[in-house]
Amino acid sequence: MCLINLQFQQHPRYKLIVAANRDEFYGRPAAPAQFWEDAPGILAGRDLSQMGTWLGVNKSGRFAALTNYRDPEHMAASAKSRGELVTLFLAGQLSPEDYLRAIDDQEYAGFNLIAGDANGLYYYNNIQGEPVKVPPGTHGLSNHFLNTPWPKVERGKEKLDAYVSVNEQVELDRLFEILADAEQAPDELLPKTGVGLDLERALSPMFIKMPDYGTRSATVLLIDNTGLVTFAERSYDNGEFREDRKYEFQIS
Repeated sequence: MCLINLQFQQHPRYKLIVAANRDEFYGRPAAPAQFWEDAPGILAGRDLSQMGTWLGVNKSGRFAALTNYRDPEHMAASAKSRGELVTLFLAGQLSPEDYLRAIDDQEYAGFNLIAGDANGLYYYNNIQGEPVKVPPGTHGLSNHFLNTPWPKVERGKEKLDAYVSVNEQVELDRLFEILADAEQAPDELLPKTGVGLDLERALSPMFIKMPDYGTRSATVLLIDNTGLVTFAERSYDNGEFREDRKYEFQIS
């Protein structure tokens, strides 16, 4: 993922609301969201090159989502795929905090990971190296730290909060509309992450469309007070709509 917006334990109906975009090279193969044949309890899309995932939930309500940390010093190829961090949490039994503390930071390039469930979430960045409990409220994460005020993070938080704060029933299409915001940030607000001004501009919208890289899918996850999970994915080909998928189940 390259943008995760979420509201945690602040809505009268939903304990957890997630609206996230996955940005990736168009040529990297991926499977759409589904329950996995080799791990039937996991619902997620899948990176077919390394067989991990960027965001998922399981039937017991465990949730995890990952973004890369954008800094040339921490972007070197590593022995392990960061996508396995989400998979291993969803397939495991460790508490979120214990799981995050057990990660060997040196085995992965820079990453951010949110893990937990609708009753408790933790955030971890392997540059900082210490799990942090996510407080109730609206949060945003891109390719720096949690709630770093990059334009797309602030815009996503503001739009999500403005919508869910006045709507008891959250409509999936409305959240997908928010995630499709392709407005580029002004130069004076752009972060400086070492990739050059032209690329900073191209990466600044919530929805990215470049010649060979961009938003491949958008995901909305809702967990309500009864434990009902709604998981919806909208996928794109070269920035154009491809298909919608939706799943609902009760946490077991």
